Amino acid sequence: MQNQNADVQYNKMVNTPVWKLIITLAIPTIISMLVTSIYNMADTFFVSQLGTEASAAVGIVFPVMSIIQACGFTLGMGSGSLVSIRLGQKRNEEASVITSTAFFAAIGVGVLVTCFGIIFAQGLLSFIGASESVLPYAKDYAAYIFWGAPFMCASFVLNNNLRSEGKAFFSMIALTTGGILNLVLDPFFIFHDIQIFGLHIRGLGMGISGAALCTLITQFASFWLLFSFYLRRKAICHISIKNITKDTRLFGKIVTTGLPSLARQGLASIASIMLNKSAGLFGVSAIAAMAIVGKIIMFVASMMIGIGQGFSPVSGYNYGAKRYDRVKKAYFFLVVSGASVMAVLAILVFVFAPQIIQAFRDDPEVIEVGKVALRWQAAFLPLHAIIVGTNMLMQSTHHITQATFLSMNRQGIYFIPAIVILPYLFGLFGVEISQAVADLLSTFTAIPYLIWFFRKLPKNGETA
Repeated sequence: MQNQNADVQYNKMVNTPVWKLIITLAIPTIISMLVTSIYNMADTFFVSQLGTEASAAVGIVFPVMSIIQACGFTLGMGSGSLVSIRLGQKRNEEASVITSTAFFAAIGVGVLVTCFGIIFAQGLLSFIGASESVLPYAKDYAAYIFWGAPFMCASFVLNNNLRSEGKAFFSMIALTTGGILNLVLDPFFIFHDIQIFGLHIRGLGMGISGAALCTLITQFASFWLLFSFYLRRKAICHISIKNITKDTRLFGKIVTTGLPSLARQGLASIASIMLNKSAGLFGVSAIAAMAIVGKIIMFVASMMIGIGQGFSPVSGYNYGAKRYDRVKKAYFFLVVSGASVMAVLAILVFVFAPQIIQAFRDDPEVIEVGKVALRWQAAFLPLHAIIVGTNMLMQSTHHITQATFLSMNRQGIYFIPAIVILPYLFGLFGVEISQAVADLLSTFTAIPYLIWFFRKLPKNGETA
C-alpha cells in the first residue's frame, strides 16, 4: 500500500503542470509561514505593551532563536533536499533512512542547545547586546525558549521532510494549530486582566515570561502533530531508531546539503547581534524599533519563502527524475509570481509604515526610527524573488557550494559590513538602510549564478 502511494505521489510530482503543482504545495506552506510569523509578531505586539525595555528584550533574544532555527534548518533542509531527490529516483528506503537520521540528530542538537543556554544565559545575553535595563526581561524570555530547543529543531526536520514528499498540507495543519494556539493564549499568559467583548477575564499575569512559556507550549503542540503523521504512517518515509544510518558519509551529506541554511540562519544570528549593538548606540528605542521592523519584514517575506518552499520539492523531484525542462519552468514561475506578490505587499507596507509601527509601540521615538527602516526594506522586497528563488534552486538541485555562498550574502557577506560601515558614515540612518543595501547587492550577485545554472542544465534524460 505504501509503495502504491509513493508511485501515485511520484507521478503527481513529475507530470502535473508545474505552475499548478507549485501553487498547490505553496498555499499550505504560505499559510503555515504566515501563521508562524503572526504568532512571532503576536509575541512582539503583546510584549510591547509591557514597555520599551520588554520590546527590546524580544529583539535581543531573536538571535538566540535564530541559532536554534539554524540547527533545525540545517538538518531539515539538508535532509529534505536529499529526500525529494531520492523519491524522484524511487529510492524510498534510503529516503526513510535520511529522515530518521536527521530527526534524531535534531533532538540531540536541541538538547545540547538547551543545556548550554541554561548554563550560560546571562553572559550570552549580555554579549549579544542586552543592557542592564533590558537584561532581566531578556533572561525571563530566553529561559523558556531554551527549553523548547529540542522540539523546535525536530519540528524543522519533520516539517521540511513532509513538504519534500509533497505533503505540505500535513505540515500546514501542525504549524497553523501551534500558531493559532499561541495567538489565543498569549494575552492569557502575559496579562493579569484581559478584556474580550466587554468581558473581564483573569489571566496568569506572567509578563514576558508568559509569552515565552506560551511559545514553548505551542512549539511542543506543533512538534507532536507533525510527529503523529509519521506515527500514523501518513508519510511516505517512516521514522525509526533502526533507520539511523551508520554511514558517516550519508550523515555528512545531510549536513553539507543543509549548509546553505546553516550559513543563512547562522549569519542571521550574527547579523541580529550586530544590529542590536549598532542600534543600541542610539538608545533602547532604536533597538525596539529595529526589532519590530524585523518581525514585520519577516512576516511579509514569509510569503516569498512559502512560494519558494512550494517550488523546492518540485525542483528536487524533477531534477532527480531528469525532467530538467520542468525545473526551468518551475523556477521562472517562482520568480514571476513571487516578485508580483512582493511588489503588492511592498507598496502597502511603504504607504502605511508609520501606522504599522504605531500598532506595535505607540512611542514617538520608536515610530520615527521604525518607519524609515521599514520603508527602505519594503522598497527592496520584490528582489527577494531572485534572492530566495535562486538560493532554493541551487539547494534543491544539490549545488551545495553555490547555494551556501548565495545564502550567506543577504545577512552575512553584505549585511555585516553594511551594519558596521553605514552607521559610522551616516549615524542612525545607516542602521535604518543597512538591510536594504544588502538586499540590492545580494540580487546583483545571484544573477550570474542563475545564468550559469541554466546554461549547464542538461536536456531531459541526460545525467546532470
